[in-house]
Amino acid sequence: MTITLARQHSVYDTKAVESAQERARAMKSVELEAFYGNMLELGGERFLTTPSTADALDPLYEDCPNFGEVLDDLSRYLGLALAGGASFNVMPVLLLGDPGVGKTHFGKRLAGVLGTEFEFISMNALSAGFVITGSSSSWRGAKCGKVAERLVRGRFANPVVLLDEVEKATGSTQSDPMAALYQLLEPETSRAFHDEFIDLDLDASQVFWVLTANSLEGIPPALLSRMAIYEVPSPTPEQAAAIAQKVYAGLLKELKLQQMETGLSDSVLDKLSEISPREMRKALLDGLGFAVAAGRSGLTPEDVRVKPDVCKRRIGF
Repeated sequence: MTITLARQHSVYDTKAVESAQERARAMKSVELEAFYGNMLELGGERFLTTPSTADALDPLYEDCPNFGEVLDDLSRYLGLALAGGASFNVMPVLLLGDPGVGKTHFGKRLAGVLGTEFEFISMNALSAGFVITGSSSSWRGAKCGKVAERLVRGRFANPVVLLDEVEKATGSTQSDPMAALYQLLEPETSRAFHDEFIDLDLDASQVFWVLTANSLEGIPPALLSRMAIYEVPSPTPEQAAAIAQKVYAGLLKELKLQQMETGLSDSVLDKLSEISPREMRKALLDGLGFAVAAGRSGLTPEDVRVKPDVCKRRIGF
């Protein structure tokens, strides 16, 4: 079992928060005053995690077998961090691939092995800019952005924040989602990230950024220069079969079905290899139901009832 090392890192200055709370009290802004009070109660220190061994990412090679290129690089960077006693902090990662290859799943699993939190932000929304940077407290219904909320209310200074479908980000003249990313994806400027609602600087320099896109079209070159770009292929049939076995094993453990066979036959795997693991889970769950109802200890191809139109999509996660 991999041990995660953690140390404290300050994400905001409590003295600055105290001053801001005084201003909010003078302006009779009850909501802001309460928010600052919560920040003071939580304190400005957060955990900064680093796995204790260079092979901590090894489980992802099995769970996300089509992400070998990015995992190879991350494993080397983790080794460098451990050799120098530094925190595991790399440049933002852009996962480029067709819908369904497993980009979001990879981000979630990465957060798990790093022992930190995960935040998902959809960039395919008109309000994406406000979702990231927050909105001014003078606006009705104003609130802080997801980045600030994760750093303030979360336990970690280095959460994995996944920005989904970044190429589809849209906005208005008042809220350009890309503008916020220029600051956040640059280490120097992200140390003083300014959320509009909180109106205070936060240290977002330790955030582990994972961005996803189906294509590079629509992403400004200046933004691309801030990322390490990886093309993620769909799983091969062999990789898809391995994923299906892991999903099946997880279901047996979750449902405590000790009477069921621990492996899937080649004929069942052939039927599962063309659908996503999310669809695999449902197909296997239904299949287990059919098998148990029939009094069988193993699944047959007939138990795996996949819709024909789904089978035609050769995708991953």
